[in-house]
Amino acid sequence: MANTLPVQVGDQAPNFCLKDTDEREQCLHSFWGKWVVLYFYPKDNTSGCTIEAQEFTALLPSFREQGAEVIGVSPDSCQSHQKFREQHQLQVLLLSDPEHEVLEKFGVWQKKKLYGREFWGVVRTTFLISPDGKVAYVWPNVKAKGHAQQVLQKLQELKG
Repeated sequence: MANTLPVQVGDQAPNFCLKDTDEREQCLHSFWGKWVVLYFYPKDNTSGCTIEAQEFTALLPSFREQGAEVIGVSPDSCQSHQKFREQHQLQVLLLSDPEHEVLEKFGVWQKKKLYGREFWGVVRTTFLISPDGKVAYVWPNVKAKGHAQQVLQKLQELKG
């Protein structure tokens, strides 16, 4: 699976601009100089996505101590992100990609199969991006529970 992603460790992360929960444009390059945890998830308010967002929120102070920002991207609308954020007191930055432009750029918009039915959707994937904008680590096909802790540990390890 990891070999099918167009963005690999060592690559410059593709820059993009998307709207956040308050419909303000956020661009990846504005975070250069910091570590960025860029996680792609399928859908607001689904069980796995809620667990993942809550765990990243709980660990956000630890990520920030390490000089990192956490950004979640899904195809949901800004309004959906607003409800998701409010309902679960989320503090991570959530970006909306309804046109799948960034999802496709990072290779996480893929054909999926569920109960014999094929459809297009987001494959839960996380990219750890270093302060110089290079991809430092990739987690393909993420299992939500415990993932935020794995990312934090890898960040601490890479920072030495």
